[in-house]
Amino acid sequence: MDNNFNRFNEASDILKALAHPVRLCIVKGLLQKGHCNVGYMQECLDLPQSTVSQHLQKLRHFGIVATERNGLEVNYTIADERVKDIIRVFFGEESS
Repeated sequence: MDNNFNRFNEASDILKALAHPVRLCIVKGLLQKGHCNVGYMQECLDLPQSTVSQHLQKLRHFGIVATERNGLEVNYTIADERVKDIIRVFFGEESS
């Protein structure tokens, strides 16, 4: 057995961050769309902007998503390739 608990802690943190239906939906949507902003996600999820922003902050904290600024607009993308693989396994998505 591998007792490198730092590696397991990191994986566990990523899985915990994904273990919320809204965050899982956000990440799956980003995988399909490539990138989008909070306003778009808010419309799709039918949730308040503050709620979507809180979920995105948690995903950013764990390095799951990253931001790209385009003028005043901030777009989110998936930053961790492992997360893309996890979503594909969970939902049977083909590689893009």
